[in-house]
Formats: sequence, structure tokens, C-alpha cells
Amino acid sequence: MDPKKQFYETLATSMIEKFKKRQIDAYYCATKEEAVALATSMLPTQATVGFGGSMTLTESGMMVALQNRTDITLYDRSKAATPEETTAIYHQCLNADYYFMSSNAITSDGQLVNIDGNGNRVAALIYGPKEVIVMAGMNKVVKTVDEALDRVHNTATPANCIRLNKKTPCALTGMCADCLSPECICNQVVITRRSGIPGRIKVILIGEELGY
Repeated sequence: MDPKKQFYETLATSMIEKFKKRQIDAYYCATKEEAVALATSMLPTQATVGFGGSMTLTESGMMVALQNRTDITLYDRSKAATPEETTAIYHQCLNADYYFMSSNAITSDGQLVNIDGNGNRVAALIYGPKEVIVMAGMNKVVKTVDEALDRVHNTATPANCIRLNKKTPCALTGMCADCLSPECICNQVVITRRSGIPGRIKVILIGEELGY
């Protein structure tokens, strides 16, 4: 086995046990294809499904898999024609049976760290959907919450601001300036250290580098 793949699997195995103590169900898949197959198998027919913006969902093929499921109702804001329709879909997602997202960073002891612009993604993680499925590449794993916050501010956010054409300092320099600019996307910081409802949050760790 490739040393990096073996490392990812070893680390994920220990993390799964730590997630369990936090009432979070966790799984490890060596490839994105295995992860998509696992996540798809979790969705029953007739389920309502929402999702948060995520390069991981796109790069893994999960978004295509969801859009191809004709036996579920997908709340897909990409089909919204107006800002009002987009807002309505955000609210629909909060009442979905399942919600898909990634995490900006994950600590090796099983905490999810997310920073959001609109807040729709972290709102759904916290409360609303019956089940939340988090898909994340092992490249997002760090040791501590402080390291997770640093990763979000200086790795994930600058890349996302460039992708979204945001006029922020980090989009220009690649480094966080702790800004309060009009287009800042670091508006809510959420650290999920435990799921109050056992098994509501499911984390699929993927042995590949995905997302930002």
C-alpha cells in the first residue's frame, strides 16, 4: 500500500473511535468512488435532501450522484432563478431528511471546524435536517482546533474567495487579514465538539485530497 494511503487509513481508524465518543458516526473510504457509493447507500427512496456549498461534494462526484437520483427530492439552489428562490431553498434545506456538506477542517480528536459566510451551511449542521452527512478528504485533518482555524483562514478561505470572485484581502494576498470587508465570508465560526443526537451527524473520511 502507498505510504500516504496507509497513513490516512491508520489515522482515520483512530479518529473513528474518537468520533464515536462524541456521538458522531464515522467511516473511512480509501477513494472518492467508495465514499460516494457509501453515502448514496445511506439515502432511502423518497428522502428529501439538501446540501451546502462544497468543492469536495463536486470533486468527489457526490453532487452528480445526488442529481442523478430520481427517487429523492433534491433541494438544488443551482436551479433557482431569483435570489428569492435561492433563499426559499436555503429554508427548505433546514427541513430536509438529509443534508450533505463538507467540513473546512477536522481535528484528529473528532471535532468539526467550520467558518461560513451566509450561515446556511453551519445552521443545517447545528439544527434542522434529520441527518447530516459530512464528506471530507483526509487533507483537512489537523491536530488541534487552533490549527483547524488557521487552516480555514489561510488555506480554505483564500481559495474560496478567489473561486467566488470575492474582493477580500486574502483573495489578493493569500493570507488572512482578519478583515471585516463587505465581501468577507468568515462571518460565523462553528466548532462541533459533539452531536447532541446520537448518530445524527455522519462523517465520511476519504483517503484522498479533496476540496480546499
